[in-house]
Amino acid sequence: MKNQRILDIYLRLLNNREVIRKNLAHEYEVSERSIHRDISDLRNFLVSTNNPAEIIYDDKSNSYKLVNEDNQKLNNSEILAVCKILLDSRAFLKEEMVTIINKLMKQCIPIENYTKVSKLVENEKFHYMELQHKKSFINNIWEIGEAIQNHYKMEVDYIRMDKKVVKRIIEPVGLMFSEYYFYLLGHIEDIDKEKHFQNKDDIYPTIYRLDRIESYKVLDEYFAVIYKNRFEEGEFRKRVQFMTGGKLRKLIFKYSGSSLEAVLDKIPTAEILEQKEDSTILSAEVFGNGIDRWILSQGDCIELLEDKKY
Repeated sequence: MKNQRILDIYLRLLNNREVIRKNLAHEYEVSERSIHRDISDLRNFLVSTNNPAEIIYDDKSNSYKLVNEDNQKLNNSEILAVCKILLDSRAFLKEEMVTIINKLMKQCIPIENYTKVSKLVENEKFHYMELQHKKSFINNIWEIGEAIQNHYKMEVDYIRMDKKVVKRIIEPVGLMFSEYYFYLLGHIEDIDKEKHFQNKDDIYPTIYRLDRIESYKVLDEYFAVIYKNRFEEGEFRKRVQFMTGGKLRKLIFKYSGSSLEAVLDKIPTAEILEQKEDSTILSAEVFGNGIDRWILSQGDCIELLEDKKY
């Protein structure tokens, strides 16, 4: 009976349920001292098994809690937020997305909150729209990530915008997501940059949309990476807006719209040079031609003053 009681208390703690000594004593028809000994036994068990979790007493709620800094679970608000972001990304096929969302929601504690979170996302799940390519590549992401991490070359058959399929041997250096699509970034092996590149001195990786890779193969061929010259996805993301190729550019532009904050969020490298009553002069370092589409979408709100290409 005691062992069953201790196991029940431990399961409640694991599920972040409220564990109050007085209530447990009443439920199991034992003294509060017995429950206190149960908690002590559980604490000793955690220590003896080198478990990083710790049972602490919360004075405010008069309850025991299990704290584990090495293995924190998402709270209900975080689960709901991640579900909303995933649904808005439209990154996967509907069946894949629903499976991921359901797995996330099942982490809700207590289990009653699963129903609450489920109701808050069920309409978006029902009306979820897949992207037009309708391709599944979720199972390929890990293999590609492993190739990047282990520095193995890849052979890819890629469908270009003109529908022509080209075969490339690449050195994969990054995997990114931006505005609905996943992208593989890699340096092409033995390509005539003079013939195929806008900038023959381009040092940046070529961008491949994952759903347009017709087939790929990870080769048993290693490529070396010099640490100081390694590709950094975070730095690249600051300078690329629409995952398109092109040169590194230094822009100076005038913004006269109503939300300067939105501009600074859209272009992480943007810096304010001068702020006037009705407009702001900014500079930004960006990569490629994608930024041009965004500038055009802003109409009269943006005037390009300077555009230097490197």
